[in-house]
Amino acid sequence: MLDLAAYLDRIGYKAPAPANQETLKTLHRAHMLSVPFENLDIGLGRKIVCEESAFIEKIVNRRRGGFCYELNGAFAALLRGLGFQVTLLSARVPRDDGSHSPEFDHLALRVELDEPWLADVGFGDSFVEPLRLQVDLEQPQDKRNFRIVDEGGFLHMEMAEGGKGWRRQYSFTLEPRKLEDFAPMCHYHQTSPDSPFTRKKVCSLATPNGRVTLADGKLIETRGGVREESALDSEEQWRAALQRHFGVVL
Repeated sequence: MLDLAAYLDRIGYKAPAPANQETLKTLHRAHMLSVPFENLDIGLGRKIVCEESAFIEKIVNRRRGGFCYELNGAFAALLRGLGFQVTLLSARVPRDDGSHSPEFDHLALRVELDEPWLADVGFGDSFVEPLRLQVDLEQPQDKRNFRIVDEGGFLHMEMAEGGKGWRRQYSFTLEPRKLEDFAPMCHYHQTSPDSPFTRKKVCSLATPNGRVTLADGKLIETRGGVREESALDSEEQWRAALQRHFGVVL
């Protein structure tokens, strides 16, 4: 069973948690600032089982992170435990050639309040607070701008920053999904040489003024739009940075 108090403690949430808009925003931001996006188990050969209880055990009890299925799967359980109505959504990520990845490539969440919201704590460097699930509404956050556009029945979540144009992050529909629908793609991303998650290891976390990322042999820190990279010359340095910045001990 989900221990709500333990999960809320994991993300540093101390206030009462009624199922309303402000709680959703605060929980979402707290999760993004506390639980890293990471794929480290894949490189270690540890199987990621597409089950809610496994996600919660890893994130809450072992104080680890995960990739989209784990992060949003666990976050959905937390929200439901607090009384929110949550629907799992399948999303597809654009490729360089203009096509899109397969269905169930990404897991996002629809949360019902007085109006629907798009929640997503598992896409890495994206929105830190949930977005109103409303078409053609520009929604600024932390020096970035987000919007959802509708093209031929598909919804596209897009981001713009630094004076650049809109860049599509993923596409989705509002068809309700079940967690087991994502199991084949969860397996694919752990085993296929074509998956980005089998080609490199990464651990990344939003910070109050930017982001910190550990990617293979380097540490990348962004503060107020300024990016700094540091080379890590040994496995010992890498593991020390992993513990210092993310609280993760493998």
